[in-house]
Amino acid sequence: MASGPGEVVRPAVPIQVPPSTRTRSRVTALLVYAGVLALWVRAFGVPSDTVQIFLWLWLATIAWNVEAPWRHHLGFLRDWWVPVAALVVYFYSRGLADEFGLTPHFQMPITVDTWIGAGELPSERLQAALCGAPCDPASDPRWYDVLFTSVYTTHFVVGLTLAMVLWLRNRGEWMKWMRRYVGINIAALVVYILYPMAPPWMASEEGYLTSEVERITHRGWADTGLDRFHLILTGVGNPVAAMPSLHAGISFLVALYAIQRLRSAWRWVLIAYPLTMSLALVYDGEHYVIDILAGAALAIAVMAACSFWERSRGT
Repeated sequence: MASGPGEVVRPAVPIQVPPSTRTRSRVTALLVYAGVLALWVRAFGVPSDTVQIFLWLWLATIAWNVEAPWRHHLGFLRDWWVPVAALVVYFYSRGLADEFGLTPHFQMPITVDTWIGAGELPSERLQAALCGAPCDPASDPRWYDVLFTSVYTTHFVVGLTLAMVLWLRNRGEWMKWMRRYVGINIAALVVYILYPMAPPWMASEEGYLTSEVERITHRGWADTGLDRFHLILTGVGNPVAAMPSLHAGISFLVALYAIQRLRSAWRWVLIAYPLTMSLALVYDGEHYVIDILAGAALAIAVMAACSFWERSRGT
């Protein structure tokens, strides 16, 4: 709308001035935050459900801008409650997806992965080479077990941690990332409901495999006393929500989003994250290779769909 002479043109969106916090105050607050978080992890385990991670990230933003007024800190709750609520609904729905009466699929991924592995499941081959034949979950973990368990656990925090950084730096990019992050979770949920599929460790337990595949996801942290802790989502899970692998999908989504946004030549190193995650998932008996390929394809599809939607609206 045109403005007449002397009229003040108001921006369509209020300009947000970042709060100012002195360096000493910020460093002190972050050290206190890190100490409290370390004590929590030692006492209760690594936060791994959406609500608990959300609360810890909120405290991190408070520590970062500790001298900001409380209306700024409450803005975090205002901006985040809708995507967090959507993710909580996803987790609860994911846990109920195997109650809808559909028979879990076992044979398809075995057939495909056996073909990919030239006559042997990749999970069987990796566990025999790296854990032992047969693999003993109680045996002493190797350095790569620690690496794989650590990378596996990042799945629960990396997406929302990236969102927190973007929220502090650029609200527009934060909205774009949350659109992709929530989108891939909801898209995976639809597949879980329509096509429940058992992972390798479950197929082994049910007698579908000729040799055993153990679930050794937590083997790397066996001697550390660490574990994952759920605040309100305890027991909410779905063992047949394996296709696609959301662990692989989100790791690919993070890498692809960062590679797309960054300009440094070093950004391509980030592809090591989903590749390491994928290796961990197959080795630990959590997923078939076909699940991982489906997760990567879903990440690419979500990236493409969101980019098309944003370009069509000029955002």
